[in-house]
This record gives sequence, structure tokens and C-alpha cells, in this order.
Amino acid sequence: MIRPLLFLLSLLVSTANAQRPNVILIITDDVGYGDIGSYGAPDIRTPHLDRLAREGVRFTDFYANGPLCTPTRAGLISGRYQQRYEMEEPLGSASTKHGDVGLPVTGHSLPQLLKSAGYATALIGKWHLGYKPEYSPGAHGFDYFFGFKSGYVDYYVHTGGDGRPDLFENQQPVTVAGYLTDLITDRSVRFIRDHAATPFFLEVAYNAGHWPYQPPDRPSTARDNARHLMPHDSAPGTRADYVAMMERADQGVGAILGALDSLGVAANTLVIFTNDNGGEWLSRNAPLFNRKWTLWEGGIRVPTIIRWPGRIPAGQTTGQVGISMDLTASIVAASGAPVPSGAELEGIDLLPILAGRQPEVERSLFWRTATGRLNQKAVRSGDWKLLLDGPNAFLFDVRRDVGERQDQAAARTEVAGRLRALLAAWEASVDAEAKARRR
Repeated sequence: MIRPLLFLLSLLVSTANAQRPNVILIITDDVGYGDIGSYGAPDIRTPHLDRLAREGVRFTDFYANGPLCTPTRAGLISGRYQQRYEMEEPLGSASTKHGDVGLPVTGHSLPQLLKSAGYATALIGKWHLGYKPEYSPGAHGFDYFFGFKSGYVDYYVHTGGDGRPDLFENQQPVTVAGYLTDLITDRSVRFIRDHAATPFFLEVAYNAGHWPYQPPDRPSTARDNARHLMPHDSAPGTRADYVAMMERADQGVGAILGALDSLGVAANTLVIFTNDNGGEWLSRNAPLFNRKWTLWEGGIRVPTIIRWPGRIPAGQTTGQVGISMDLTASIVAASGAPVPSGAELEGIDLLPILAGRQPEVERSLFWRTATGRLNQKAVRSGDWKLLLDGPNAFLFDVRRDVGERQDQAAARTEVAGRLRALLAAWEASVDAEAKARRR
């Protein structure tokens, strides 16, 4: 009787696992809204991301939690506005004042919730949420980490902006030869193969297309790190370099999708593609205005695609407004992981909307940044967006005026006033929590 009982138990476990989807979250870095084929890119070939769009749902109005990498990643991992944790600016290198700070461990992070529910969890690629062990990916619930902790690294020699090596496997510094985009892809495919029999959560955080602009297969383009410290139009590189970097990342997506297909787990895998903020100077943000660092649409609206075969329809485009921390809520809901009351996730589960079981919902979303001598705040409520840019206030209907060219602050003062009040209430809430954490 023991063997039949063990067989039955194994069958029940296998059935339960089959009902819980694997989750792969792919994040690119500094990619423009118009840099993907399905978003109108004229010069970048992204057949694998375009495949995701054909087989899933493409968002037109999806936003990053912030205009820079650390803030958005903090919002994603915590599932809450990053201002509550005072993670509003990108962390510098480990040798700066930022070496001692990071995203606080709450026990309610996205990877921790899934790990507690029995998922194998991994982050492969960029972290940028803290250097010390107590802020590491492992402390937040990732079983496995391979990647780098700073904002950017040399793609070939894997050193950060301060010239120090920045490549880790879990907590151990490692030296691995290769172009970093390819290393991220290879480790991701390996993790999928090793965990195909059990539910897994894999975050694939490519550094493409973040500067330094070093295309693949040309190690001679590796330049002195000191020249990488200027992130804007003084950074070496061309659009052709950027295109090559993006196309190699797309090939990596193809390898990941191919692994799912070959292992027979694609049908039970939720795949999400997104980006951390608007594109930099070599990116194409059209038809949006401005770019990374700002709260204009070009700084925060990002390409996002979700595929879940048999659960959400293929080949659809949605105007549902979303934000990075919605992905947190959606992934947790799909996994069936219990959500403790203390988690207080602030995103919404988008999957019932994408599946057509619920209607689209109107959102009120908020942003704030003071990095790089900018002082900007913004709120989008419905189709209206109020942007406070220094002393100037702008009001746009971003559904009809996606390029933010027709300021209606003077004509629609009642709308501007309503949105100012929403923004003030949100600021009071996040600042009060941040202050309480400092006590």
C-alpha cells in the first residue's frame, strides 16, 4: 500500500503544480517606447518580442513606477510606491554613499511571496536595489541570483562605473567570460531547464539597451569606464550600436521562448515583457515627448506585453492603464500565493481584465522625482495627466494627445485643481509612511 499511496501523492502534487503557472518576467533597460517592432520601430528587428505581441496582449498605456531604474525596480519588487521606502533616486556605485542603503526587507516582496508558496525563484541580470547582504536578492526571496548590483556595467569585462568588478553568483563575486546579454540568456535558459518540473518564477533583467553602448561580437568597443560616466549625448556610441544591442537581447528572448517550447511548458507559463523607464538619447521614444529622467510620457510610458496561452486572448491590444506594481499584483494572483495583510500591495491584478472577465478600470497613478536637478510630480487620472515641472503646471489629455503638445491647464482649471488635490493626498500618504520608517 505504500507505493500506491506515494504514487497518488506524487500525482496530486504534479496536478497542483500544473495548475500553478510558471512566471517569466523579462525587463529591458532604458528601451524607448518605439524601439520594439510591434510598437513601430523602423530599424530594430525584434521578431521574438513581436511574437509575444502576436500571442498575447500589447499595452498602449503602460507606465513604469519611475523615470529611472532603482525607483521602478523598487516598486516592482515591493509591489508598492517606492516613495514609501525612500527609493526615489538611482543608487550609485558601492563605493559611494549609496553603498550602505537599499530596499528594506519586509518579508512581503514579490519573490518572497512566491517562494513562500513553493515557487523556485531566480533573478538573472540587473538588481540595483542594494549592495550589502541585507539588501541582496537573496534577502528578498530569490533562491538564485546571477548578475550585477549597480546601475550599469561594461558588457565585456563586467565592471561598474567605479571600475570595480560587479558580477555575482548569489553573494559571491565571480569572473565569467562573455558578453553580458548572452550570459543572462544562457543562465536563464539553464534555470528554466533545471526547474521545468516545478513551478518557478524567473526575472530576466537585461541591461540592454543601457549605456555603455557596446554592441555584441565587437569586444574592441570596450572602452575605459571613466568614459561611461556621462550617460547622455556625451557617452560614446551610435544608434547602430544600440540597434545591435537590442537585437541581441531579442535573440535572448527567442532562446527563452524556445526553451519553454522544447520543454513543453509554454502553455503553463505566464510571460511578461516590460521596461524600467523611458529611453535614453539613442532610444526612440516616438510618439511620446522627452525621455528617461523626466515625468513626461517619454520618461515613464513603456512597452509592455503579456502572454498566457489559453488564459488571455492572443493578438490583442489594450488601452487599459497599468503600472509596474500591477505586474506584482498580477503575478501573485496568478500564482495563487497568499498575500498577508501586511503586504499592502498597491497594484491591481490585470489578468481578469485582459481575459475579458472584467471591464477596463479607470486609474489614478502618481509619480515624483527630484533626481538630476529635476523637480517633477505627476498624476494620471483617467485620461487626464497633470505634470508639475518645476514652477510650471501642464495638463494634458494623454489619450488624445499622447505627445503632450496641447496644454489645457488654463482651459480646464477644474480638472487641474482636482488632480492637484489627488497628488497632494498621495504625497502626504507616502511621505508619512517614509517618515515613520525612519523612526
